[in-house]
Amino acid sequence: MSTNTRILSLKREVVTTETVFFRQYVDQRKTFFLFKRIIDVLISSFIAVFVLSWLVPLCIVLIKMDSKGPVFFIQRRVGRGGRSFKCLKFRTMIVNRDANRKQAQENDSRITPIGSFLRKSNLDEFPQFLNVLIGDMSIVGPRPHMHVDCNKFSSLVPEYKFRNMVRPGITGLAQVKGYRGPTKDFESIFHRYQFDAFYIRNANILLDMRIVRQTAVQTLNSLLSRLAQPSDNTRSVYRRWAMSFRSLII
Repeated sequence: MSTNTRILSLKREVVTTETVFFRQYVDQRKTFFLFKRIIDVLISSFIAVFVLSWLVPLCIVLIKMDSKGPVFFIQRRVGRGGRSFKCLKFRTMIVNRDANRKQAQENDSRITPIGSFLRKSNLDEFPQFLNVLIGDMSIVGPRPHMHVDCNKFSSLVPEYKFRNMVRPGITGLAQVKGYRGPTKDFESIFHRYQFDAFYIRNANILLDMRIVRQTAVQTLNSLLSRLAQPSDNTRSVYRRWAMSFRSLII
């Protein structure tokens, strides 16, 4: 047996051992995950009634005014145990063939003006509270990936798919640490995995509360900054809205 073959075999054994350990760890924490699920249902129900009830109609109007296509973007993502589920988002791009294969990049030409605002403010993720309600997701957990990205990342980091042992989240530790948006290189992929692995090892209600609080602060700051200092794209959106409302009135 060659040296490379022995090293590869040893790596597989380590990954298998670690995966079994974390599966046992998650199974032993059934009470915590049951309590976490109850909190998810209560909070997502509150958001659905008091936020989505007015946010969805508002976004329907704005997205339809901004570009042609559906209001919601529904994409197959990897859920708990590797199972596929339909992840909901407000549509932020023009309708395109690469949506399910190619990640959005900085200054992506596919992103619409209102889509840019929704992405920067994280408002595009709010429909995922419905995914939480039906049990596909949790409020806090590793972000769900497209299947193509999950397979790609797991080929670079062999133990990467272990993050699928828990429900994916609307937000997570990696996101509040600044790892959101496109994965540019191996370093960003590996650091996201490290934060996701740390979260699963140390998941508790207090940690979830800190992540939710930090996410809320970051979202509010981003939203206020976008409103106070709009970009050229945002200004064009404002002008388009004003012209559309004016035509409706006149």
